[in-house]
Amino acid sequence: MNFRLQSLTIGYRTGRHVKTVAADICADIEANKLTCLIGPNGAGKSTLLKTLSAFLPPLSGNILVDGKNLTDYNHQELARIVSVVLTSRPDVDNMTARDIVGLGRTPYTGFWGKLNENDKHIVDECMQLVGINHLAERMTGTLSDGERQKVMIAKALAQQTPMIILDEPTAFLDYPSKVEIMQLLAHLSHEKGKTIFMSTHDLELTLQTADKLWLMQRHKLSVGTTDELSANGVLSDFINRPGVTFDPHHHVITMNIS
Repeated sequence: MNFRLQSLTIGYRTGRHVKTVAADICADIEANKLTCLIGPNGAGKSTLLKTLSAFLPPLSGNILVDGKNLTDYNHQELARIVSVVLTSRPDVDNMTARDIVGLGRTPYTGFWGKLNENDKHIVDECMQLVGINHLAERMTGTLSDGERQKVMIAKALAQQTPMIILDEPTAFLDYPSKVEIMQLLAHLSHEKGKTIFMSTHDLELTLQTADKLWLMQRHKLSVGTTDELSANGVLSDFINRPGVTFDPHHHVITMNIS
């Protein structure tokens, strides 16, 4: 499934007031790739994610999904195209991990719909794929942040969408858990054919893992591989500052303490 941003302007409209966050964005989200959205705070990453997820309408331009404008899909159609994993911790402490993953089947059963045998099989497969079978009957309130994040990714997988959008999936995790999540997302894109688009502040892991980088800064979007954005100086311009240096040849960020 092809996702294309065509002269897209994003921002907020309140009555007659319009606040533009970024304008004239033109880019393709490559299928079966892990694309990471990076940039400084306030650059518009969250606004772009909300717009891609259809939570926020674009100010102008188009998001084309297989040539059809995203705004022309109804809610149920969208739920079968894009699944979303948010940073915010949902209030689901009294549900089991299996129950949460089962909610991913809602586009096919309805919110109060009962899971049939096929739905249950899909839930089990997704939990196995993410490696959380052993957590199936655990209440989510007893899970670690890393375990909970895996449950939410399994829920997105159970939704069976070609694209998964994640808002800072490694936030608040310890380093080994961050690595696990990034490895999992890379596996899902490369081996399971999912198109993964995520925002993150974990630069070093991202530079090692992402197939494509989208760097938002100064109301401009730069798109390329780590090698490409290193070679043209875009990453150095973003990362380098007093006490922090980016090595564009080895993709290493160094903190200078004196």
